[in-house]
Amino acid sequence: MSTSQTVKKLAQKAKQSSIDLAGLSSGIKNKALIKMAESIAKNSLYIFKENKKDLQKAEQSGLGAAFIDRLRLDSRRIKEMADSLKEIARLSDPVGEIIRSWQRPNGLRINKVRTPIGVIAIIYESRPNVTSDCVGLCLKTGNAIILRGGSEAFNSNKALYNLMTHSSAKLIPKGAVQFVPTTDRKALNYLLSLNNYVDLLIPRGGESLIKYVYNKSKIPVIKHYKGVCHIYVDQYADTGKALKICYNAKVQRPGVCNAMESLLVHKKIAVKFLVPMAEMFRDAGVELRGCAKSKKILPWIKSAKESDYYKEYLDLVLSVKIVDSVDSAIKHVYKYGSSHSDSIITEEPDAAFKFLNRVDSACVYLNASTRFTDGYQFGLGAEMGISTDKIHARGPMALEELTTYKYVIFGNGQIRS
Repeated sequence: MSTSQTVKKLAQKAKQSSIDLAGLSSGIKNKALIKMAESIAKNSLYIFKENKKDLQKAEQSGLGAAFIDRLRLDSRRIKEMADSLKEIARLSDPVGEIIRSWQRPNGLRINKVRTPIGVIAIIYESRPNVTSDCVGLCLKTGNAIILRGGSEAFNSNKALYNLMTHSSAKLIPKGAVQFVPTTDRKALNYLLSLNNYVDLLIPRGGESLIKYVYNKSKIPVIKHYKGVCHIYVDQYADTGKALKICYNAKVQRPGVCNAMESLLVHKKIAVKFLVPMAEMFRDAGVELRGCAKSKKILPWIKSAKESDYYKEYLDLVLSVKIVDSVDSAIKHVYKYGSSHSDSIITEEPDAAFKFLNRVDSACVYLNASTRFTDGYQFGLGAEMGISTDKIHARGPMALEELTTYKYVIFGNGQIRS
């Protein structure tokens, strides 16, 4: 069977299964999720074995430490995957929820009801936990799913797919979870054309992957674009609070989309804040790239180029800029940001609300780390990712964002005159 035939066949199976999956009860879906979680927890040695194959390949290919960190599965991350599936099972099922209900003068009762989208294809890279999170979210919302992970995590993704589908086989429709069994780019290109079977595409990965999918797809796409996240330390910031927040936002896990990539500092607090902050970053191995004003305070840091302020480093690298005001900070975020997550550190209400109201990002924070942009941290359970689009879904994309709606109308013989 050719690559195109293989992909078409699995898309057809997903489409067919989505009809039965949409009507599956919450109890059955939750039971399947628990079975999946238990299977992942019980088969950690198998997962480690398959993940090791991917890690060895990544190391042999000379991929960076941050990339390998995203790829690596350890006991904690496997437990988190299982716990995430259990958490999804505990959440309320959005399918069938009546969003709005009203009655017309002619007696028609109209309900606006949440429904599954249908078939969702996930195109993703690096992080194997995306496999379990996305399967869990799609199952809970009654959507069939097609998984197309990157070649760098192929063995890990396949192992998780095998465990989840085998453990839930007696509970969910056959074909509800599909896995593209090849890393051939032809398979991706063909999948992007199957708008008769796939209702939505969600790409998760680097900028080049997302642009490629968006430009080639014949299927609607929700973009989970890069995270050029900013923290602005205002002149009225609590210095101790700012040091702790900025350190966490950059160092705690630098290889993820909600890590801080650019630090903006008001000129009136620059010396007081930047000197101790830079020492903390230097001790943590963070490379700083600063503007001319910041280099006068920290002569040992590298000079930032214009292009540095646009970059999502996903590594222990940080751009630094001294600004004159909160307005200057907002303009910088608009010019260089990616509408993902941005934060202001200040004790001054006017500055806070100006930043929160004017910065047009999916998530804006006051006195908190951008690392909280995460479905689990928001209490939404797992997530598909962080949408930087404005239409349909924005920010952490969890259960409600994986549904659409339809109008259900109840009559008693009404006709239109």
